[in-house]
Amino acid sequence: MAPMERKHSMPFGAELLSDGKVRFRLWAPNAKRVTLCLENGRQGAYPLLPLDNGWFERISPEATAGSLYRFKIDDKIEVPDPASRFQPHDVHGPSEVVDSTVFQWSDERWRGRRWEEAVIYEMHVGAFTPEGTFRGVEQKLDYLCSLGVTAVELMPVADFPGTRNWGYDGVLLFAPDSSYGRPEDLKQLVQAAHAKGLMMLLDVVYNHFGPEGNYLHQYAPQFFTNRHHTPWGDAINFDGPESRVVRDFFIHNALYWLEEYNFDGLRLDAVHAIVDESSPDILTELAQTVRERFGSERFVHLIVENGDNTARYLNRDQAGGVRLYDAQWNDDIHHCLHVLLTGETDGYYADYAPDPMRYLCRCLREGFAYQGDYSEYHGKNRGEASSHLPPSAFISFLQNHDQVGNRAFGERIAQLADPRALKAIVEILFLAPPPPLIFMGEEFGAASPFLFFCDFHGELAAAVTNGRRSEFARFTKFNSPEERESIPDPNAECTYLRSKLNWDSLQDKVHADWLNLYRELLSVRQSKVAPHLGRSCVTRCDVSQGRERKLSVDWIFADGAHLELRANLGGKAVSMTEEQRTPPFYASTPEAATAFENGSLPPWSVVWLELIS
Repeated sequence: MAPMERKHSMPFGAELLSDGKVRFRLWAPNAKRVTLCLENGRQGAYPLLPLDNGWFERISPEATAGSLYRFKIDDKIEVPDPASRFQPHDVHGPSEVVDSTVFQWSDERWRGRRWEEAVIYEMHVGAFTPEGTFRGVEQKLDYLCSLGVTAVELMPVADFPGTRNWGYDGVLLFAPDSSYGRPEDLKQLVQAAHAKGLMMLLDVVYNHFGPEGNYLHQYAPQFFTNRHHTPWGDAINFDGPESRVVRDFFIHNALYWLEEYNFDGLRLDAVHAIVDESSPDILTELAQTVRERFGSERFVHLIVENGDNTARYLNRDQAGGVRLYDAQWNDDIHHCLHVLLTGETDGYYADYAPDPMRYLCRCLREGFAYQGDYSEYHGKNRGEASSHLPPSAFISFLQNHDQVGNRAFGERIAQLADPRALKAIVEILFLAPPPPLIFMGEEFGAASPFLFFCDFHGELAAAVTNGRRSEFARFTKFNSPEERESIPDPNAECTYLRSKLNWDSLQDKVHADWLNLYRELLSVRQSKVAPHLGRSCVTRCDVSQGRERKLSVDWIFADGAHLELRANLGGKAVSMTEEQRTPPFYASTPEAATAFENGSLPPWSVVWLELIS
């Protein structure tokens, strides 16, 4: 099959035209003059022509692929292109004209995978491998396939200041960060993943820009509004005057990653921090545009992180098809499981402490634990009814970058929980119908922390470090300034290096055993659970009263198949008096299977049964 080209055309940025010229376009409504400054090749300054509604444009015969350029605003300040496709010298440097057609794709037959097949592996490109690059990730794809995952989710790669960052401080949203490689390296990673049957998902941030390297305030303050506020200051202007260009900027960003880089889906970060009172709101318009653009030609998946549990974004049509978003990260199930495993009740865990088993049951039965219920932590009602949604609408996890990295010392659950208890919870999450998510290293019980890290300098660095430590002042453990000083400095390079996975630990039997467990569970999921997913189902869930932690869940699918979970999440054996209809297809141990058949379950044990009518 002949190689093919992929290019997403945008109304802004630098675009190489068919005649070899380059069209430069910038929205700068507060600027009187905009000048193109070329910094290599045919160097020089060339005025852009002012157009209507704040636009400036130049079709330049002086520039070509590889040209480095900036825009000078009113003869005062030089800025990078906000739609730059690549920043070889970081966020304050010049932008590079990229010929998007240079990379020749050979994955034309790839159409993606059904969402019901999703087993997601979340990773930070820099911390996943010693190289910390797109090419480094590519070298680990065979490992991921052997693990049994079907989708790789990259934490944000949009250009951020410095050489290390979680990615949520991105300021140039169309440019893969140069510390990870060039655009062609990222495209090669996507293509290589597709060749192995892996979906590629990308985390994107549409609720704010990072604190350094965002020059939009200088010439397009209309990107922001003080009518709404976010944890990062003024909100992005999605619903005020001149918001049409702002909305288009982010919608094109979504289309760009899906079209030009052939990603299979996007995860939108913290959409509860996006304030938009217009109709349709930006989340709706973006999803509708994506659905219309790609139609049925390929599977494209959209995921949200939404602390408000706004279930309407997850609604299905009458045939069960996705209307807007496929799924949401289900913080609720993480929080109640974390309380069960650790006994921690600080912060948002307090909402789940009174009865974590009941909340777990509701998550497995209906999706959200909070569906309009009053939250003491938030001080208000939280969530919308979700029982009408399929299990595939809720992504379950025991770890992710937030839940590990937002701890003061970045400890993983394997360092906090009893291994027997943790094993039982893993056996539930990875065989239950909701799509599971693994955070890198979780599958082998990684002992390395995942800390909060960045690469700021000067006053901003000091403010970030002090702010990070002050966040923990409300926790008893960090009441004293001395204790807070022990929290790792986010800007120190050693903080980042400590967060890299230690692959040598797989030589240790404990870590190898965890990896073997995950591989076994994902193999069982593929053979026993996945065939039923995608069909409508009814779910029943019961938990024991009192001190016992006995859990029984039945998923009854439209074809008559039953998937049944029986678990003891406590430290003492419990009786199981129900009628035995079929032997388990999975049990925590052979002893657990035998005990179950004899009417009991040992401490921290799980059995799964399948009944085909």
